[in-house]
Amino acid sequence: MQPTEKRQIGRTGLEVTAFAFGTAPIGNIFEPISEAVASEMIATAWDAGVRFFDTAPMYGHGLAELRTGHNLRGKRRDDFVLASKVGRVLTPAPRASIDFGPWVDAAPFRSRFDYSYDGTMRAFEDSLQRLALERMDICFIHDIDVYTQGADQPRVFEEAMDGCWRALDRLRSEGLVKAIGVGVNEWEVCHAALKRHDFDCFLLAGRYTLLEQAALDEFLPLCQQRGATVVVGGGFNSGILATGARPGAKYNYAPAPPAILERVARIEQVCRDFNVPLPAAALQFVVAHPAVASFTAGTRTVQQLQQNLEWFSTPIPAAFWEALKRQGLLREDAPVPG
Repeated sequence: MQPTEKRQIGRTGLEVTAFAFGTAPIGNIFEPISEAVASEMIATAWDAGVRFFDTAPMYGHGLAELRTGHNLRGKRRDDFVLASKVGRVLTPAPRASIDFGPWVDAAPFRSRFDYSYDGTMRAFEDSLQRLALERMDICFIHDIDVYTQGADQPRVFEEAMDGCWRALDRLRSEGLVKAIGVGVNEWEVCHAALKRHDFDCFLLAGRYTLLEQAALDEFLPLCQQRGATVVVGGGFNSGILATGARPGAKYNYAPAPPAILERVARIEQVCRDFNVPLPAAALQFVVAHPAVASFTAGTRTVQQLQQNLEWFSTPIPAAFWEALKRQGLLREDAPVPG
């Protein structure tokens, strides 16, 4: 499997590469990345044939969009697909007054949730200003999940299914964006949104992986039925499927519990039996599902990016996937590469 393989986004006519460049790290999450490294990573991805870039106002309070647009602006616009998101409005503010959360040396904008029609239109236009590009191709409604919104999630979801939906549906009908969708951490939210409206695609973080396949029950079949496409983020479950079951390994942004460590250790043993790198299996499994168009990976260094690209095309024998299923480490109905 090659990272440059082209896949369709729903019925939109958009084609994306099976590997996407995720820009959260160049928004300086947890620690800063220099302008030079951010530019070198985007250039490395481009030179490797990657043509799908995913960003968001959330990432570095606008910093990731600024960096992404700066580095893509010299490219022919029809040669790449760009996704960003709505649901947060950024306003300039003194740095000392801003809660940057996990972002370091971020852009001086205060962020607030706004899923109204007017807020969505403003967020869309503001993103284009930061990107300094005339359009985004895909626009996701961001973070209307329980993970982000907590007990307020039902109200936020309803607001987004009204305000954001009406705004994005208008932008799509006017040709200002080609595909619209939802980007969250829970497949159930994507499923509910698809039952409600005619979305083209979804960005699902961490909920369809070597460790988790519950999305096969209802959500992914509905995507196939409705002609919707999924972009998977967090395919390493925030770390453990890249690092393996070592002490302190991260699962869903926290230390992995014993049951997860034990399951990953068993998967690692199968990997050793077939001489397959665990991260290669994690990457390639995700994009084997016919409803999944692309895997978006965020990297902190050029070396990490090059390693991900190498894992994406590492040969994996069919017997490896059969062994995982035989040992109950992968669902029988899960599509696998080849």
